[in-house]
Amino acid sequence: MPFPRTIKPTVFFALFLGFFLLSASFSFAHQESSRRTPLVRAIEKVGPVVVNINTEEAPTKRRNPFRSFGGSQFGNGMFDRFLQDLMPNLNQQRRSLGSGVIINSNGYILTNEHVIGKAVRIKVTLIDKREFDAQLVGADRKSDLAVIKIDSKEPLPFVEMGRSDDLMIGETVVAIGNPFGLQHTVTTGIVSALNRSIKAGKNTVYHDFIQVDASINPGNSGGPLLNIEGSLIGINTAIYQKAEGIGFAIPINNAKRIIKDLISYGKVRRGWLGVSVQNMTPELLRYFKLDRQRGVLVTKVFPGSPGHRAGIKQGDVVLELDNHEISKKLEYQQRVGSYSVGNTIKFGILRDGREKSIRLHVKAIPGNEVADFTLNWLGLKVQGITERTLRQYRLSTRKGVVVTQVVQNSASGQIGLVPGDVIRQFNQKKILNAEDFNKAILEAGNRDSALLLVQRGKNGYYVTLEP
Repeated sequence: MPFPRTIKPTVFFALFLGFFLLSASFSFAHQESSRRTPLVRAIEKVGPVVVNINTEEAPTKRRNPFRSFGGSQFGNGMFDRFLQDLMPNLNQQRRSLGSGVIINSNGYILTNEHVIGKAVRIKVTLIDKREFDAQLVGADRKSDLAVIKIDSKEPLPFVEMGRSDDLMIGETVVAIGNPFGLQHTVTTGIVSALNRSIKAGKNTVYHDFIQVDASINPGNSGGPLLNIEGSLIGINTAIYQKAEGIGFAIPINNAKRIIKDLISYGKVRRGWLGVSVQNMTPELLRYFKLDRQRGVLVTKVFPGSPGHRAGIKQGDVVLELDNHEISKKLEYQQRVGSYSVGNTIKFGILRDGREKSIRLHVKAIPGNEVADFTLNWLGLKVQGITERTLRQYRLSTRKGVVVTQVVQNSASGQIGLVPGDVIRQFNQKKILNAEDFNKAILEAGNRDSALLLVQRGKNGYYVTLEP
């Protein structure tokens, strides 16, 4: 059949080819659109805010074992060069890799404290390969979180903080980081469990971790955990080395509580509540009609304290803190210690057989309460060294504070402190007088432990008190 005279053959083929290409283009676009899932969009959205963190740690100098033998000829430059050739890593700086996430356009980056804790230099690399020297803004070992900062001439992309108090077991999550130095590696998985507690030492327990089955490897630490919408819900922190597919992240709601303090003050201002508690005994559990090990008993409420103002009373049983069940004193102390000044904690208590909720506002320890707080927390009283205490305790130093009272079953009593001991350091800070000691106590707040350098006679000993 001949082509219509109104349409030339060449024009017909051109129209046919155009229609074919348009259909193919539409089909390809449709396929690409169907492949760009919410997961892909979340990664595209957040990818640019994930950074690589490279740190340099101070070199560990090994003592020349021959310096104490035979005088200076064994410590001269030639012998040092010999040792350097024999052990080339003698004074080299150690390097480590980690991840971080930009949390605002001014260049503040959230990461783990253990990523930058020993660093003498921090270098940050963005996804576009730009490199920056970063400064430490603030770090908190207790929560394993830190904030660093880079200075850019242009505003930087940043991630929107989501929430972690509405997570659902089974929902999809995304982890982005730099495992083994492989930049911007993406892994996916689901929320496996919530409110996990991880023991990281004799008396150190991290609470409320998100457990995921997304692969979290060395180098992922400090990177973001995202939900399917690309919102920041956690900071990847730990792996369970004895098993595959088990990783942990710090909930972003917990991180929000301390980020402001880290940026504003360079540290977390630990507050106090003025509420002392004890473990529940089998007899107390029966008395309060509790069917299992649950709660801690309030034994003292300091007058004028946040607990007193909120209405906590001696004899109350604290069952929950922010909807997390409490079963022992150590857990209570650690959870309370994770809140900073200005935060609010919801107490779930049992009183007169009824459960009720009370909200407490965390406050700084007032200066006039330091002595009572120290006695309650550590179980000791101290005073500055005077002529009278020099004679009374036969002291050989005027620097520090002298212990004048020790409660028998307290942390101080159990470790063996006695009146007449002199505290020279508190948490590695020099103590020259009572003012220094009080300042150190105020800075320590409700920590789980305190490291003291104690002088007894002419000898010094480091002791750790774990209330």
